[in-house]
Amino acid sequence: MARRAYLDWNATAPLRPQARAAVVAALEVVGNPSSVHAEGRRARYLVEDAREKVARLTGAEAAGVTFTSGATEANALALHPALEIAGARVPRDRLLVSAIEHVSVLKGGRFPADAIEVIPVTESGFVDCEALRRLLRQSARSLVSVMLANNETGVVQPIRDIAAIVHEADGLLHVDAVQGPRPDRGESFGARRGHDVALGAQDRRTEGRRRPRAPARPTYRRADDRRRRPGTRPARGNRECSRHRRFRRRRRGGATVFAEEVALLGALRERLEAGLRAAAPEVVIFGSAAERLPNTVCFSAPGMKAETAVIAFDLDGIAVSSGAACSSGRVQPSHVLAAMGVPPALAQGAVRVSLGTTSTPAEIDQFLAAWKKLSKSLVKERTGLAA
Repeated sequence: MARRAYLDWNATAPLRPQARAAVVAALEVVGNPSSVHAEGRRARYLVEDAREKVARLTGAEAAGVTFTSGATEANALALHPALEIAGARVPRDRLLVSAIEHVSVLKGGRFPADAIEVIPVTESGFVDCEALRRLLRQSARSLVSVMLANNETGVVQPIRDIAAIVHEADGLLHVDAVQGPRPDRGESFGARRGHDVALGAQDRRTEGRRRPRAPARPTYRRADDRRRRPGTRPARGNRECSRHRRFRRRRRGGATVFAEEVALLGALRERLEAGLRAAAPEVVIFGSAAERLPNTVCFSAPGMKAETAVIAFDLDGIAVSSGAACSSGRVQPSHVLAAMGVPPALAQGAVRVSLGTTSTPAEIDQFLAAWKKLSKSLVKERTGLAA
């Protein structure tokens, strides 16, 4: 039996050895971080040490770092009408979200439904900046949420430009950066599922100092981690998360290893896309005219059904997904592609291939061999219908 090719890294990824080692070491520590005895203090040290390391890695302040169960919880924590800057409340009346956001952002967190407005995107998948300006002119107290990189298409937003527009209008910007920090994006940063980080937004307008912004009220009535989320602080998961990110920073030696990984993933993506087009010239690669993550390809072809294609690839030993991982188990059109103006008939066939740091040319060739078979069957179906 041929070795399986895992090409769904945007959904989740193998646990890195460094993260596994951190978990094993943390499992030896017994104690509740909220307890004052020696065991509790030791557990609390793990939490606070992890917080400091993540802050240094991201350029944030430790006070603005909150460990969460995942990006969905982090978004819910941030999308709150009552916000703080250095202890002072700065309530927001309205939430503006781009049309291609994750569902956890589109739902608006604690904002009422009538206070949420959608920012359209272009056919390439970029936020329509002129539309954003118009919406901001209607209210000076808006919170804007735009993701750094899209989890389905890989399109990277011009966040610096968007931030300038938002700040000029005295708005606040929230960025879901789950897919953006590393070439192996999202949960694929190598830690276990169920651990993530929420960073307080930064205010650089006050004498050049950074001020963490956070919800004025916790998401739940009982909040433990700095009064922002409930439950006992997970020393093991936090240690694992920071250990992996610290390892990534150290092994880069500046930006050399990171640049090498980006180049390798980009070369694999080019090989994959060239093979897609060679086997089926009619294939459409979504967002191909925009800057994208080097590891993500979202494509479709006339007559293709995503659920059928995913099963066909799986039978050939290849793991891919249809759209976002959190919705690929449900047969429904992609709201991201719909926002980009993709016709429904084409969008319903969208398949996402996402690569990671251990992806190989052999896996790409295995995928393309399966794609050749699938594309031939699509041609037969179309010609048969035409006849």
